[in-house]
Amino acid sequence: MTGFLTPPTQVAYRHREARTGVEVVFFPAAESGALVEGHTAAVEAGAAWSVAYAIELDAAWVTRSARVHGRSAAGAGSVTLAADGAGGWEVDGHARPELDGCFDVDLESSALTNAFPVRRLGLEIGEAVDAPAAYVRALGLAVERLEQRYRRLPDANGHQRYDYAAPAFAFACRLEYDAHGLTLDYPGIAARLA
Repeated sequence: MTGFLTPPTQVAYRHREARTGVEVVFFPAAESGALVEGHTAAVEAGAAWSVAYAIELDAAWVTRSARVHGRSAAGAGSVTLAADGAGGWEVDGHARPELDGCFDVDLESSALTNAFPVRRLGLEIGEAVDAPAAYVRALGLAVERLEQRYRRLPDANGHQRYDYAAPAFAFACRLEYDAHGLTLDYPGIAARLA
């Protein structure tokens, strides 16, 4: 998290293209590390859904726990993730060895969670790294491993920029971050409102 300012008390995103909706995120005071609480309500492929989450991060912005609640026409559900900080995970109290080596949670419903590896890694310009994540789907809240790669580009207009790729989805884009290390623009997914 080197070089980033303390997060503001709140941010908001307009989800666009892949879905239409709004995400609001709050950063309540935490004794150590960071607490991230958010909610996304969206319409995707003609179906409405909402996801609420609370994520605890340690001082290095490594995910330590996440509680995620979702609702759609199919019903409501929740999932709880716990991480040991060394790359081991439990989902709803059960060990998930396929997630070993992940240090971040990434919510399909959130434009913000791509900030976690950027803040955690503190990459230098030109540096690239694989950063797999425990990925939580918006519908059904299934948890799976998602391979991701970040490569830091030269800054532009005072903002850090990264080439991002998630090969499982054949998805790649250029992400932009503010001085707090929080996502500003996520092409095809969302843009910051506040």
